Amino acid sequence: MTHFFCSARLLTALAFAFTALASANLYAGWTLNEAMIPQGFSLEINHRTRYEFLSDEFRTGQAGETDVVVFRTLAHGRMKLPFGLTAGAEFQDSRAGLNANTQLNTMIVNSVELLRAYLELDRPDTAGGNLVARAGRMTMNVGGRRFVARNQFRNTINSFTGMDIQWQDNHSHSHNGLSLRGFWTMPVFRLPETREKQLENDIVFDDERFGLQFWGFFAARDIPVVGRGELYMFGLHERDAANRPTRNRQLITPGFRFFQGPVSARFDYELETAFQFGRSRSSITSVKALDHYAHFHHLTLGYTFNLPWSPRIALKYDYASGDDNPNDSTNQRFDPLFGARRFEYGPTSIFGTIARANIHTPGFRVEVKPHSRMTSFIAYRAFWLASDRDAWTTSGVRDPDGRSGHFIGSQFEIRVRWQLLPGNVILESGYAHLFAGEFIDNAPNSNRQGDSDYAYTQITVNF
Repeated sequence: MTHFFCSARLLTALAFAFTALASANLYAGWTLNEAMIPQGFSLEINHRTRYEFLSDEFRTGQAGETDVVVFRTLAHGRMKLPFGLTAGAEFQDSRAGLNANTQLNTMIVNSVELLRAYLELDRPDTAGGNLVARAGRMTMNVGGRRFVARNQFRNTINSFTGMDIQWQDNHSHSHNGLSLRGFWTMPVFRLPETREKQLENDIVFDDERFGLQFWGFFAARDIPVVGRGELYMFGLHERDAANRPTRNRQLITPGFRFFQGPVSARFDYELETAFQFGRSRSSITSVKALDHYAHFHHLTLGYTFNLPWSPRIALKYDYASGDDNPNDSTNQRFDPLFGARRFEYGPTSIFGTIARANIHTPGFRVEVKPHSRMTSFIAYRAFWLASDRDAWTTSGVRDPDGRSGHFIGSQFEIRVRWQLLPGNVILESGYAHLFAGEFIDNAPNSNRQGDSDYAYTQITVNF
């Protein structure tokens, strides 16, 4: 624990030192690569320290307030090789302190882990485009990041072992910005899984196995008037291991996305729909295989005003199906795969109220930019269960008889991000309030904790 707080104090001191240089007009940005790394090599180091507080736990089996200090350090090195090859590796050290009342898991703790170790081939002129192929352990962002993402807010990051091949139009040919991608991977299991080892931040190396495979095909191109369109299909194949029961998912997820990004004095939009079919079990303790059919839909409509602070207002809606009948032979709950959710549903970590499963939620978001180095937003969401007989999945609260109502509650959020020193030091703080609805108040296994408050503050230092 002493090591953690010494590191935090050191990084805070560095931040103040950089600030002093900036105020004296001596600071112009600093990186390890520019200062000491020889040509052909690169090294990037990122450290984040964050304090989080939650007033009232809403998850089953937990109660009262909790807080935690989380630390994440990333070190990514690359070395250029002949013939367009690059070898790279990234280490992740994710730890927690002040965690006596916190239900830790591998989304918070993953100490001293090899996040990436890959060989990359970059061919800049292949069939009129840029071809990049990677093999090894890697992280991925695909499309809108709703189903495959490199996590940003979460203290640990999804990684995959396999191959990822991408081709991108280089605009020298009339391909309309065409992008093609295909990958086959084995998702990495983060360890340790026991609370005792997580409390001690024990080092247990992650692993992968052929019993869990994840693949995908992705295509995108510019479409006149519409903006940009994407088509994709993901496959997830899972089977039990001797010491690791699963939901034995055999899922195919096809979908599409159309969008136009925010531009001053113009409307922007995003529309995404995905379907899911195959076979699955309702839980890791069940042995009954169910037909799986589920669906997800997202819509955003926004407008950016040509005014001071560049305000943008966006209306949002999400729907992810839930299981209508826990006693039949069909599972209708949408599986969120390996997506990120902080950018849509608020902070995750010890909060994380909502996932893309058994939910329909309208909301709005107002973004402003008070300064060239500062951004902020406020957001509001109301949450209903898509099926009142299925679970509020992130909490474990459920009424299988459907007598507790649909309305989970509503959530208000505000966030401020300040690039104290662009490229080196970023400060961020946020607050969210969950207003309890009838489902929280009535469900048989609910804590009935009432409203919940969540707040965090963090500093990120990059070299």
